[in-house]
Amino acid sequence: MAISGVAAFWAVSFLLVLVPGADWAYAIAAGLRDRTILPAVGGLLAGYLALTAVVAAGVATLVARSPLALTALTAAGAVYLVWLGAATLARPSTPRAAATKDQAAVDPASWVRRAAKGAGISGLNPKALLLFLALLPQFAARGASWPFAVQITLLGLVHTANCAVVYAGVGTTARRVLRTRPAVALAVSRCSGAAMIGIGALLLAERLLAQ
Repeated sequence: MAISGVAAFWAVSFLLVLVPGADWAYAIAAGLRDRTILPAVGGLLAGYLALTAVVAAGVATLVARSPLALTALTAAGAVYLVWLGAATLARPSTPRAAATKDQAAVDPASWVRRAAKGAGISGLNPKALLLFLALLPQFAARGASWPFAVQITLLGLVHTANCAVVYAGVGTTARRVLRTRPAVALAVSRCSGAAMIGIGALLLAERLLAQ
């Protein structure tokens, strides 16, 4: 696989990751709410690694060819985003005071819960699945010395690395910039919740109208 192809994919992927969406909203919420953004960002990355595995295994192609399966996936992802958005609006994230020494102990259950939520946001996003299905194969060379699945896996890892850099930056910026501005942080959190609901509703409407 040519290095130039990987570099071209990296550039396209990075530009796509810079577009705000549900992942950004969750990273911002984690920066405001949690003592560390690692579980949230790690969960988002786990979702993209799962999508990479699905595309590399060829499962995504089978799903895309089945209107019923694709509609069900879209509905599940859309409902999940709407639910998260509604929960964010009902309990908007606000800056938390710095943890004291007594609060310093890490709660493994909380880490797992936040990571699972992040994985659901990225992994259940049908737009991300279709993006992987349409974009990754275009940069994989047929008949190359590397197996096609290996090329897809490499490109998926490149995209996941881009996500790691951007989402960590978004969460960290939210923590540093918004924590000293409670009113602005509250407004951003509410906008994030509304964005999740809007994205979920648009995904569901788009798929239903396509039937």
